[in-house]
Amino acid sequence: METRESKTRSGLVALTLGVVLSLTLVGCSGGGDPESSDANDSASPTETGEGEPDEGQVDDNDGPQTLAQVTGERDITLTVTRAVREEGGFLTVEGTIRNGGGSGWSDAAWAGQEQELASNSFSMAGASLTAKSEGKKYLILRDTSGRCLCTRFDLNIAAGETVDWFAQFPAPAPETSQVDLQIGKLPPATFEIR
Repeated sequence: METRESKTRSGLVALTLGVVLSLTLVGCSGGGDPESSDANDSASPTETGEGEPDEGQVDDNDGPQTLAQVTGERDITLTVTRAVREEGGFLTVEGTIRNGGGSGWSDAAWAGQEQELASNSFSMAGASLTAKSEGKKYLILRDTSGRCLCTRFDLNIAAGETVDWFAQFPAPAPETSQVDLQIGKLPPATFEIR
C-alpha cells in the first residue's frame, strides 16, 4: 500500500515531467506566443566598435566579429556579426545596420512581398538566405500569426545611427557552410555558418 508521502512524490515527478515536456514542445514548434516575439525585437547583440576585425577573422574573446558587410540603398551598411545553428533546426543570424546617409531612413519593402508578412512593416521580415551549394533559398521564420522571428524597427533609422538586428531561418543542410543573405536593394552578404 502506497503511503501518502510516496503518492505526493509520484505526483510531483509526474507534474515536473509534464512541464518539461510542454516547454520542450513549445520550444521546438518554431511558433510560440506572439507576445514573446516582441521580446526578441529588443534583443540586442553587442555592437561592433572601431577597429573591427577583417572579414572572417575570429576574435579570441568571443566578441562580435564581422562575418560580412555590404553597403547600398542610400548609404545603408548591413553587417553580419553572428550566424549560429540552433537546436530545433533553425539558424540565427545577427548584426547591425548603420545609416550613413544624411537623413532618417526606412523601407517598408524590407518586410518582403509575401502577404502574410506585410504587417511586419519596416523589419528584417523580407530577408532570405540562399545556399548555392544546395540550390535552395530559405525564407524568414514566422509565428502562427505571421509575425517574423526577426527584428522590427522603429519608424526609421536616424542619420548616423547604428541599430542591432536578428533574423531566424530554417537551418541549411549540415554540410552547407556558406550562405548569402539578401534583403531590400542591398547586395547579397556572403558569410560562413557553423
